[in-house]
Amino acid sequence: MTQPTHLLYLHGFRSSPLSFKARCLSTWLATNQPQVQLWCPQLPPSPAQALALVMAGTDIWPVDTSVVVGSSLGGFYASVVAETRGWPSLLLNPAVDPARDLATHIGEQTAFHTPEDRFFFHASFVDELRAMAPPAITRPQRYAALITEGDEVLDWREMAARYAGARLRIVPGSDHGISDFMHHLPWCIEQLGLG
Repeated sequence: MTQPTHLLYLHGFRSSPLSFKARCLSTWLATNQPQVQLWCPQLPPSPAQALALVMAGTDIWPVDTSVVVGSSLGGFYASVVAETRGWPSLLLNPAVDPARDLATHIGEQTAFHTPEDRFFFHASFVDELRAMAPPAITRPQRYAALITEGDEVLDWREMAARYAGARLRIVPGSDHGISDFMHHLPWCIEQLGLG
């Protein structure tokens, strides 16, 4: 893998750029690879708007030296970006079928890191997720995925099956947020070609 110059981090549902994993990566890059451009945008609730924001914001990024990292719903978005742009990707407990999973979350939601911030998740957003879902993962070798068996939100077996053929690190225990992420950071850095 070519040394990355640009890294896109996509957070999960109800999350933000204040995500623990995003901050860990940001701190590591600032210390070890400060020349790498990191962008972790606050994604709007609408999946179509989120994808439009990401694609517009990375439109002039170099094809050969850009990578994308995504967590949970952001992992689904990262797969869409990887399939569209051909970028290598690192997925952290990625959502496999968010249209199905988030259909039960229609209504008012609170932001995880700033609970005073509220947003409305519309039924039409489920349709947007369904419309953008890649039918299959092509070139699984472009993907790496960190999957925790203790994920209390998503089924680790479904994640592993979706990304069969990718570089998988399946961790016993842990949780959806990967609270022991610092332990896995060296592996993540290696998968991104940043080590």
